Amino acid sequence: MSSRTTIRDVARTAGVSITAVSHALNGKGTLSAATRERIRETAERLGYQPDPLARGMRSSPLGVVGLMLRPLDTLGTYRPTGVDYFTRLIGAVAVECLERNLSLMLLRDLSKLPRQPLALTLDGYIIADPLESDPVIDLLQEASLPFITVGRVPDRPGFTDWIGSMDEDETELILRTLQERGARRIALVTGCDHNSWNLDSASAYRTWAERHGMPARVVARPEADGTGGGRDAVAELLKDGDLPDAIYCLTGRHARGILDELTARGIAVPEQVQLVAGADSEQSRSASPAITAIDLDPELIAAQAVEQLTSRVMAGLPAEPTPLSTHLILRATTLEGGHA
Repeated sequence: MSSRTTIRDVARTAGVSITAVSHALNGKGTLSAATRERIRETAERLGYQPDPLARGMRSSPLGVVGLMLRPLDTLGTYRPTGVDYFTRLIGAVAVECLERNLSLMLLRDLSKLPRQPLALTLDGYIIADPLESDPVIDLLQEASLPFITVGRVPDRPGFTDWIGSMDEDETELILRTLQERGARRIALVTGCDHNSWNLDSASAYRTWAERHGMPARVVARPEADGTGGGRDAVAELLKDGDLPDAIYCLTGRHARGILDELTARGIAVPEQVQLVAGADSEQSRSASPAITAIDLDPELIAAQAVEQLTSRVMAGLPAEPTPLSTHLILRATTLEGGHA
């Protein structure tokens, strides 16, 4: 068999998940003896050879955890203006690692060359907001490297080693909050990255709109467009002359652009259009009026991600389902309750 046989080939032939193959070949997890032996026989028959770097990592731990921020990989910059969620997340992960006598290494997209030195030899990895068909996930699984994701992996329902809030529940909370404040024509503005935040939020919004007899109006703009993307979204929403009475915008930078454009057009916020951001940021807090937003609590996310990675995933155990709560911060871009 060709030396290019991958762990995915073994999983497909054996009829199991990639994680099961990794656990069987590395003596981890809770697989039955029969399943473990069947996987090993399949791997031997196909001529599968695990990545030697991964084997070296397991035999000689470095005491280093890797952190990848997939939204910033696709954004093209690791210092986006007005976005402090990721700097808060990085700092919190670093502190959690320090508490466990571990070091933290920030990593760029591992699927692209050249890679940073030692990038594939770390003890474990945290992947923030993985993408649909994410090559980084493929790479780590094929190398049998332990990792946990912040956010669901969109196209892998069998992958359970992830933590995070439920994007569908957050969307329901925002829509219900706006409805309680009189909104009846709510539009949604998302980013274009194919991650669970964008996809699940849009799905939940459409389901809610159908349930409440409200026309669904979804506008997607690239995250890299920043405030300009928010301005463009307003132009798109207004081109047919039908002004929504509320906008739920996932990213803080888009939300700031939406507010600026509505104000420039003489549209009063929140009297004519209410506005909520799905992620609190420097730009939502410093806006005038300040934008109602969800605090995603990156410190709590960091604590859970590092704990689950180091105590379970790196030991060959599945991550424990841990729902994380978020907090809606009501500010001046939403009306007081009872306006229905």
